[in-house]
Amino acid sequence: MPIEAGHSETSPVSIHDLTVAYHRKPVLWDVDLDIPEGKLVAVVGPNGAGKSTLIKAILDIVPRASGEVLLYGKPFKKQRKLVAYVPQRESVDWDFPIDALGVVLMGRYSTIGWCKPTGKKDKLLAMDALERVGMSEYAHRQINQLSGGQQQRVFLARALAQDSTIYFMDEPFASVDAATERAIIQVLSDLREKGKTVVVVHHDLQTVPEYFDHVIMLNMRVVAHGPVEDVFTNDNLKKTYGGRLTLLSEAADRLAKNKVLG
Repeated sequence: MPIEAGHSETSPVSIHDLTVAYHRKPVLWDVDLDIPEGKLVAVVGPNGAGKSTLIKAILDIVPRASGEVLLYGKPFKKQRKLVAYVPQRESVDWDFPIDALGVVLMGRYSTIGWCKPTGKKDKLLAMDALERVGMSEYAHRQINQLSGGQQQRVFLARALAQDSTIYFMDEPFASVDAATERAIIQVLSDLREKGKTVVVVHHDLQTVPEYFDHVIMLNMRVVAHGPVEDVFTNDNLKKTYGGRLTLLSEAADRLAKNKVLG
């Protein structure tokens, strides 16, 4: 399959003219962009902008009305092992009878295969992932007995246990405590240092310049995308959020001042 002009088959994620509709009503319209390799990428936009839908369309969780998505030049079904996904916490059944270690071991199934026993190596990798997110002492705690922040850390550990190349995370910072947020951003920074690509649906505009390298500004269509220092501007924020943007533009103001001072 030839790559269209302006796209690269070496890109971790290449999105071509993507449109997604629910009940014939478009939620994403004509999205066309490449996501750079080895970067922390924020997807921002108002409620209903299609941020989560974009991630799900990339992962073939929701059907596309048109367009295509390629991961390193190939469809998702051929690159599934390269991808890890952390869904929104609200979408998970936390009453499922499983402990934290069991959840993290699920991240190894893409390597060992479903319904096959996990070995000593897999358990060591799972425990290492729990250690990296500060949850090793809760390995045998039922997930429904963990706090929201602890549950989020466990799902992050599951993604780490997959040892993937591309990570998709849907609002991993939502409703977590400050310690969990610091732990998550440290893990994301470590992944970037290893050359991984991390795409995060993010709601806190104030932290975009601090946490991320690249930003996709979305409101059904792509308003702007590129390095944070280039596209995370008041003008693009107003185009993305419209009249709903108030104090949130302070982050862009600070970034602009830092560029001038730098």
